[in-house]
Amino acid sequence: MQVCHGKSVFGGIAIGKLWVFAKKEHKIVRVKVQNPEEELARFEKAKEEAVKQLQKLYDKACKEVGEANAAIFEIHQMMLDDEDYTDSVHNIITSQQVNAEYAVGVTADNFANMFAAMDDEYMKARAADVRDISERPRFYLKGQWKWRTEHRRTGHCYCRRLGSLRDSTAR
Repeated sequence: MQVCHGKSVFGGIAIGKLWVFAKKEHKIVRVKVQNPEEELARFEKAKEEAVKQLQKLYDKACKEVGEANAAIFEIHQMMLDDEDYTDSVHNIITSQQVNAEYAVGVTADNFANMFAAMDDEYMKARAADVRDISERPRFYLKGQWKWRTEHRRTGHCYCRRLGSLRDSTAR
């Protein structure tokens, strides 16, 4: 038997076959673009799709685990719509004439580093949230979101490989 340790997204107990996903590092390539307006439109469309997905997750979570546990999805929506976050992406695209994926990645890094440097532990923890919310529009921009949602299996428990798994029989 394997025992998993980590942070729970929802309260309660989950029973089912466990699927562990290792988070891949996605290399973000800086590409010079001829039409920054087109990149801005791509970013806005990707952000819109990401917010829609988060709203669906929020609605589903509210029904299944309650509003308090679903709040993280609502907070992530607000973070994606944050004016400073959006302005940063827009400014990078227009001033550097680069692709939207790169602008989102740079913005995520800048904001995450800013949060990580704060003295308050709660605010430091927001660095991970910024990185998480930035993944959603990047996956839409790269056309990878369809794969992520279609390959989910029902009746299974999912976790992201953040720590280590250990065999409890090895004690």
